Amino acid sequence: MGLPALALLLAAGVLHTQASPLARSFQLDYEEDCFRKDGAPFRYISGSIHYTRIPRPAWRDRLLKMYMSGLSAVQVYVPWNYHEPLPGVYDFAGDRDVEAFLDLTAELGLLVILRPGPYICAEWEMGGLPAWLLWKPDIVLRSSDPAYLAAVDSWLHVLLPKVKPRLYQHGGNIISVQVENEYGSYYACDYEYLRHLLGSFRALLGSEVLLFTTDGTRAEELRCGTLQGLYATIDFGPGSNVTEAFGAQRRVEPKGPLVSLAWVPGWGMTCDGFGEAEGLGGVRQRGVPGPGCRYMFHGGTNFAYWSGADFKDQYKPVTTSYDYDAPLSEAGDPTEKLFAIRTVISKFQPLPVGPMPPATPKYAYGWVALRKYADLLDVLDVLCPSGPIQSQFPLTFEAIQQAHGFVVYRTQLPRDVLDPATLGAPPHSVCDRGYVMLQQEYRGTLERDGQTTLRVTGRAGDTLDVLLENMGRISFGANISDFKGLLGNLSLNSSPLSNWLIYPLSIDAAIQQGWPHAALPKSSSGGRAGPAFYTGTFETPGIAWDTFVMFPGWSKGQLWINGFNLGRYWPRRGPQQTLFVPGSVLHVGNPNNITVLELEGAPPALFLLFLDRPLFNRTLSRST
Repeated sequence: MGLPALALLLAAGVLHTQASPLARSFQLDYEEDCFRKDGAPFRYISGSIHYTRIPRPAWRDRLLKMYMSGLSAVQVYVPWNYHEPLPGVYDFAGDRDVEAFLDLTAELGLLVILRPGPYICAEWEMGGLPAWLLWKPDIVLRSSDPAYLAAVDSWLHVLLPKVKPRLYQHGGNIISVQVENEYGSYYACDYEYLRHLLGSFRALLGSEVLLFTTDGTRAEELRCGTLQGLYATIDFGPGSNVTEAFGAQRRVEPKGPLVSLAWVPGWGMTCDGFGEAEGLGGVRQRGVPGPGCRYMFHGGTNFAYWSGADFKDQYKPVTTSYDYDAPLSEAGDPTEKLFAIRTVISKFQPLPVGPMPPATPKYAYGWVALRKYADLLDVLDVLCPSGPIQSQFPLTFEAIQQAHGFVVYRTQLPRDVLDPATLGAPPHSVCDRGYVMLQQEYRGTLERDGQTTLRVTGRAGDTLDVLLENMGRISFGANISDFKGLLGNLSLNSSPLSNWLIYPLSIDAAIQQGWPHAALPKSSSGGRAGPAFYTGTFETPGIAWDTFVMFPGWSKGQLWINGFNLGRYWPRRGPQQTLFVPGSVLHVGNPNNITVLELEGAPPALFLLFLDRPLFNRTLSRST
């Protein structure tokens, strides 16, 4: 059977209830195999939007476009690490104000399917788990390990009290809450852990809220990911047989609504919008409930260091763009797919009255000249004001409590190396890329699952620096305990190097405080190779519209505008050639400050190009 391409599921279902007609309720009906909302049979059409991948000023625009498309519910992930950057330190301000996002969904008339984890996957850094969990190196994540459960409980006692008053039963718009995510795909298969979560969610949210799990359709996934007391749903994607997929759900849930929580047409492939829409219409006409959610309805952007990584035979970092071939593009623009889906939905239910909000305006600000500010090694005093950590051997990011970004490892050559010698790292010990400098001269890059040796020469006492880049922790599978940095020692012709100085870099903190634009100019070498900072400014012509920045001739690095970390660029690796720049980060009437950290080599002509459209800016480009 063809897939309901939308996977906007029109999910039906219901729990037998004697509730008063005036009572607000959202329940399962195991007799009629549907949902009941306030006692009446209920169907929803849902899609996923991640507030963490959208600047707060754009939340309303994206949600309104979802509502005007005919969707009735939005799936919302809550990444734990986005809100608890350090143990016991919580951040719910600005772009992280999840309560404001949830209130906005209610204001716009959308129901919410909440997915608070504690693990979410979502191609997000470490699947939403905080990196500080790995400060205890032997912790067993997503298990009944007491250290892990203690951290989870502390987090849930902060988050879920914010959720409870917004539950549908309490006058809010949250109709159901997921517990964990795709746990059957994880190796632990720890029922004690799931039972602990069930108890915590019930204690903090009450007995009336609908709690559920979601897993793949393989028997092993459903065996390890489901638990009595949690309604079992499934997810699947293109190429799956709908009848067989829902048959798998029926084996663990003989009664109740058929629900696919996530239908995933855009990850690693593109899907034709009319095919999706026709699939949805055909499924509705046959009376099959269909998938429950179009993942993603709008993808957004992995700003800063929040992109996770896949591991399929090798480490694969996720692109900055999370466009996902979604009905709403990365910039929030309606696509032909969205209008095709909207047309089909209109055949089965009335659409909201009014026009679809238009695409946001874009502007091509053109060429912007940059200049070299300083080599990274020349500003370690600014980037690491506390000074280096001394260690006989390299320490991981986690051992020095550095969650994201970059760390410099420094030592000296122990002897003269007049003939080229092999500087090497043990397999899988460079996590994730190491930029090697000898006497501040760039010698090459070591890479996880890639090149792990370089040929070098030098004199005894020469300074060897390795800038280590964390490109995102693995977000799915057994490898989510993804330690970063130098996990093993470097050697010179198989002789281990020792006596390291380790510099954890606080680049974002420095840039947010006005550096380097507010600092005195640095005298810097004119060389273009190796890690260095480049700066520039541009002004907007009285408007601050969305734009896309291209990096002609640049290699790989990180971009900040006005202190906002727009993420990683890597045009040499592709397919993404431009970064999305939301207009909300730009200034009108004042210069916009650009800071670029180029890691390997800047071009002879130091320019960026601002365009009014993306280039190959999808999760996977059709042109690739």
